[in-house]
This record gives sequence, C-alpha cells and structure tokens, in this order.
Amino acid sequence: QVQLVESGGGLVQPGGSLRLSCSASGTISGIYAAAWWRQAPGKERERVAADPADGGTDYAGAVKGRFAISRDNAKNTVYLQMNNLKPEDTGVYYCHIVDSHSYDDYWGQGTQVTVSS
Repeated sequence: QVQLVESGGGLVQPGGSLRLSCSASGTISGIYAAAWWRQAPGKERERVAADPADGGTDYAGAVKGRFAISRDNAKNTVYLQMNNLKPEDTGVYYCHIVDSHSYDDYWGQGTQVTVSS
C-alpha cells in the first residue's frame, strides 16, 4: 500500500509564494514520474506541472515561468514551488506519481490553495 501525503497549501495574497510537498510512503519502490494537478471550483481537473521519466519537465501555459516541479528521489517526495500567485491559481492541488517498479499510479488527497487579498 502506498500513501501520498500533501502539505503546504493555504491562503496567500496575490503575488505571494507557496511550496507544496507530496511525500510517498509505504510499499513504494521509487518515483518513475510525477505531476501536479489542480481543480478549481466548477472546473475540471487540469495538469499544471509534470516531471516525466525522460528527465524533462512540462508546464501548463498559465503557470509557465511561475511554477516549478522538482523531486527528491531519496525521500520519495515531489515539490511544487509556486511564485507570483494569482487568484486564478486558486483550487485544490493534487500530486500524482507513478511507481518506478510496478508502474502503478497514486493520487494525493489534495491540498487547498487560495489566492486572495
């Protein structure tokens, strides 16, 4: 069983920063690929940042240049650094990882990010 625990969400003013963390524990072999998704109220879940297995990263146009995904493989943890936050970044953020051995995928429970003055 693999558990993902997210942290770092909260309320921030426009222009502020937050760093989300997603720590995997349990029977995980390692992180093959990772991504962060978000779901705004009344909208579908969208992928905002990805760290695929090929070593590159990919970002949604709306966050490019402001968000950065990274990982610490030794800690089985994925991060999302979010800078210059805007009200439209408000939503529940979910991490998604793929196990490096089984290629099973797992979702975090979600963490709320609210950008408001």
